[in-house]
Amino acid sequence: MLNDPIIFQMNIAKDKPQSYRKDKPKKGCPFCDVENLTDIYKRDGDIIWLHNKFPTLVDTVQTVLIESNDHHGDIASYSKEHNREVMKFALDCFEEMRQDSRYQSVVWYKNFGPNSGGSLIHPHMQIVGFEKENAYKYTHKNNFEGIKVFEDGDVEVNIATHPMQGYTELNINTLKRQNLNLWADWIQSGVKYMLNIMYDGRCDSYNLFFYPREDGGICAKLITRFNAPPYFVGYKLSQVNDDETLKMEASRFRKFYDNGSKI
Repeated sequence: MLNDPIIFQMNIAKDKPQSYRKDKPKKGCPFCDVENLTDIYKRDGDIIWLHNKFPTLVDTVQTVLIESNDHHGDIASYSKEHNREVMKFALDCFEEMRQDSRYQSVVWYKNFGPNSGGSLIHPHMQIVGFEKENAYKYTHKNNFEGIKVFEDGDVEVNIATHPMQGYTELNINTLKRQNLNLWADWIQSGVKYMLNIMYDGRCDSYNLFFYPREDGGICAKLITRFNAPPYFVGYKLSQVNDDETLKMEASRFRKFYDNGSKI
C-alpha cells in the first residue's frame, strides 16, 4: 500500500489559538465566547456543533463539537447524564456527516491533555469529512478485539490485543446501538481509569477515537498518550503488553467499573 499523506496547511495553523504553547500569547478561549460563535450546525444546550474556523487539512470539511460550557471540564468530570447527552449528540452529528455523499470517509475523535496533539483546553471533539481519503485504510477488524472486560447484549468492552499504536488500549464497542447509555458510561469509566488508575496516575493525556464497525456497530477506542514508541514512529509497528499484563488490566478495569468508577 502506497503512503499518501494528508496535506497540512501551516499558513492556517499558525493563527490557531493555543492553550499549551508557551511561546504564544494567551488569548480568550473562543469556545467560552459562545455569543460570538458562528457557522453553528446544531445545538443542544451547551453542546454545540459548528464549523472549524481553522481548516488546516486540504480536501476536508472540519467541524468542532463543543462538549460543555465548563472550560476545564472533561468526560471524567461530567455528570453521568451530561456525558450520555454528549455521546448521543456527537454520534448523531457523526452519522449525519457519514450520510453526506461528498465524503469518502468521516472521522470522529477527541484530544485531551498536553500530549494529545490538541491545541485548546476547552472540552471539544472533532468530526472531519475527507473528500478524497479513506481515513480507515490502516485499521483492521482485530484492532477492536481483545481480552474481554465486559459483555452485556449490545455493549462489549475489551483490552485490545491488536492495538492501533499500543501498549494498552481500551475498546468500548456498541454492536447494535441499542444501549447507548451503557456504552457512554463505559467510555466515561475508561477515561477515569486511564487518568487515575492505569500507570498509577502518570497519564495526563489521552485520545478517544470512534470507528464504524463492519457489523454496523461503533467502537470507541481510548489510547493513553505519552511519547510515541519509536517502532511506531519509524515503522508503523504497534506494540502490545504481554497476556499476563493485559489480563491483569482487564480485571482491574472491570472491578473499577463495578465499584462505581469512584475517584
